[in-house]
Amino acid sequence: MDQISEQDECLVRDVLTRVGDKWSLSVIFQLGYGTQRFRELHRNVAGISERMLTVTLRALERDGLVRRTAYPVVPPRVEYELTKIGGSLLATVSPLFAWCDDHLDDITKSRADYDALVAH
Repeated sequence: MDQISEQDECLVRDVLTRVGDKWSLSVIFQLGYGTQRFRELHRNVAGISERMLTVTLRALERDGLVRRTAYPVVPPRVEYELTKIGGSLLATVSPLFAWCDDHLDDITKSRADYDALVAH
């Protein structure tokens, strides 16, 4: 990889901060299953509050990773889907999700062993 400018490095760090926050990748992962409405996403992203889902979706939309489509119907209908670059991010991080899934038991055991050792 070529060396990048200080300004570009700051932008890269900003993007990594966005996608590396507590909720963004979970939302992106869920949208990988297809277009969803807000309530569906809220149900499918365990533990996220409505406010945090709203904030996360807006940030992902701003970064061009998620597309929000509002339909002019009553009651209002809004759907969210991954954009092309959102899909490419999902393809990039999917192996990381798989790795986590493959090693959850090992990590849980290691944490318990460490906590037991430190507690003594």
